[in-house]
Amino acid sequence: MILAGDVGGTKVHLALYDFTGGQLHPLRDQKFSAHQFSSLDEIVNKFLSGDGSTPPTHRDEILAACFGLPGPVRDGRLKLTNLPWTLDVRDLSRALSIQHVFLINDLEANGYGIPELAADKIYTLHQGDADATGHRGLVSAGTGLGEALLIWDGKKHNPIPSEGGHCDFAARSNREIAMLEYLRSKLKGRVSFERVVSGLGIKNIYEFLRDVEKIDEPKWLRDRMAAEDPNVVIGECAEDGSSSLCFETMKSFASAYGAEAGNLALKALAVGGIYLGGGIAPKRLKTMQNGFFMQAFLDKGRMSALLQSIPVRIILDDSCALLGAAAYAEARAAEMCGVSERAASLT
Repeated sequence: MILAGDVGGTKVHLALYDFTGGQLHPLRDQKFSAHQFSSLDEIVNKFLSGDGSTPPTHRDEILAACFGLPGPVRDGRLKLTNLPWTLDVRDLSRALSIQHVFLINDLEANGYGIPELAADKIYTLHQGDADATGHRGLVSAGTGLGEALLIWDGKKHNPIPSEGGHCDFAARSNREIAMLEYLRSKLKGRVSFERVVSGLGIKNIYEFLRDVEKIDEPKWLRDRMAAEDPNVVIGECAEDGSSSLCFETMKSFASAYGAEAGNLALKALAVGGIYLGGGIAPKRLKTMQNGFFMQAFLDKGRMSALLQSIPVRIILDDSCALLGAAAYAEARAAEMCGVSERAASLT
């Protein structure tokens, strides 16, 4: 049995897996509000203890555990930026009574999860050369902006985490130049791509268009923005055509997202494809299909023909990082102890 976790700034998603016919098979999963707990091991122990409808899980049945987390993991240790937690694999192993515990970057976990996905959990936005083999790129806009390289070694893709979402935002149009100046003033300095291509970025774009370009914000929209999740409101009103302010916001977001995805494709020479993860793209397929993303993705001057050949695919399964964490835990534990649950399930 494998324990996997996807740890974010607001929620922690845990799951238990075993293997059937060489494929990961979910046993049970549960989501927790991170801010209600003082540590990750407190959440995991609660999950493994079960509740009235779920019996406790015996620790000796768990071969390994892996948790995907935002930020760089160094020597098995990571300090979270959105939670007051510092995690160390040695401390977690003792606290959880699990011998093999691993911490990896959340985009790295997503990268390991892609090969585990069913075909219907991936949407092709741009076909490109679907038969090309080579490096891939992963760009995930959600609460923040995550990026990873998926390096082809001749047999498989090896996820390499990065902090590419924090690279400098590159303005490409008069509107984006004005928005960059607006954000530089608002943030009192440097502007990264994450400040534009993320959930926070959507709100930043909205406020720029409202306050600087003076696009009308009617009272009904202002009331909804105050009472509901602003990003949900903006996305819905952009796609149903009820607000030009929201439409222009998501148009600018999609364009900036496409431009940065194209940048990663060039840097990685990602002829094997670009994958879009995170929570925004699968929830806003209509926005992603409206042409603004792909126009910016392909707009690379002399390199446009190369970009035209690169497939672009959207990950639809929000458990991709969990699957990747589970796959990583099993593979590493098999290397260390010589027991492969995946291989055993094939016999």
